[in-house]
Amino acid sequence: MKPTSENLAWLNLPNMPAPIKALFAGYLLVVGVGLLMAGLQIMLTHGMADGKVGLSKNDIVYSYYGDRTHSLLESKLNGSMKANAPDQVRADIIQWVRKGAPKDDWDAHFKGVFAQHCVVCHSAIPNIPNFKNFEEVQKVAATGEGATIQGLTRVSHIHLFGISFIFFFIGFIFSFAVGVPKKLKIIAIAFPFAFLIIDILSWWLTKLTPGFAWFTIIGGIGYSVASTFMWITSMYQMFILSRSGKVYGNAWEQDL
Repeated sequence: MKPTSENLAWLNLPNMPAPIKALFAGYLLVVGVGLLMAGLQIMLTHGMADGKVGLSKNDIVYSYYGDRTHSLLESKLNGSMKANAPDQVRADIIQWVRKGAPKDDWDAHFKGVFAQHCVVCHSAIPNIPNFKNFEEVQKVAATGEGATIQGLTRVSHIHLFGISFIFFFIGFIFSFAVGVPKKLKIIAIAFPFAFLIIDILSWWLTKLTPGFAWFTIIGGIGYSVASTFMWITSMYQMFILSRSGKVYGNAWEQDL
């Protein structure tokens, strides 16, 4: 039988069959928690780049352009790694770094310090310096140059592919919403992708010029607001608006 508008009157978030709602809600809940964890991770890493709690322009600059007045190691010890060693230990390491990180001191003392406080992570986790090796420590003891081109390439393609899939499915679910003006629906669905491109492009531009750091913040806020709007609207319509008992009709047909 050829589908008609009457047959597809349930094709909207409030009237979706319960199994589909369970699928959509499960996905949105997991993604919602995942995005919150991602935000927390940003606050604990990039957000501590300047040694202060909270994400600021300086955090973005230090993460991508670098702190050209200090080494990466010193910046980390005063920032995201601050809690991983006692104050006196951090002060000793920073003083050693400022002296040029001489190898004699490494062999005599600091190799053991790093073994005690650092190598638990910095020897087992891929893609971070292995602090069992003096050469790796020496690299991060040099003046901070921010993110490397190799690192930016790796993180950029992971974010572009991974996060775009998240936005696609959030937008797909939201496309079944009713009562949302067509133009607003289009903007809400398209904005996360646009701001994601702005966000990632700004990493590369900030690597060249610190002034572009603001675009990283703008991009992150932009796709967060749009995604949150779609998330809340979708959950509200599936579980609150649906209680009205009204049949809302084919949401996609209404947007033609």
